[in-house]
Amino acid sequence: MKFPRVSSTFIIKRLKKVGFANARHQGKGSHTVLFKIDAKGQKLLVVVPKRDILPVGVLISIMKQGKFARDEFLELLTT
Repeated sequence: MKFPRVSSTFIIKRLKKVGFANARHQGKGSHTVLFKIDAKGQKLLVVVPKRDILPVGVLISIMKQGKFARDEFLELLTT
């Protein structure tokens, strides 16, 4: 399945739904930084640029930063 075309506000809302929260300084200028402590106690940081439509490469980067499996990430974006 291909990655859907989504905006930064959409992905930020979805990440917050699964436990991510705004980082203390929330990023610089045109970026939002979210964090989450995973089950192993590691802090996961996800940087999301503020754009109307995020390119596929950025979505893949967010997926890797959040340590999501591809299927899990696609389900997060499509439900």
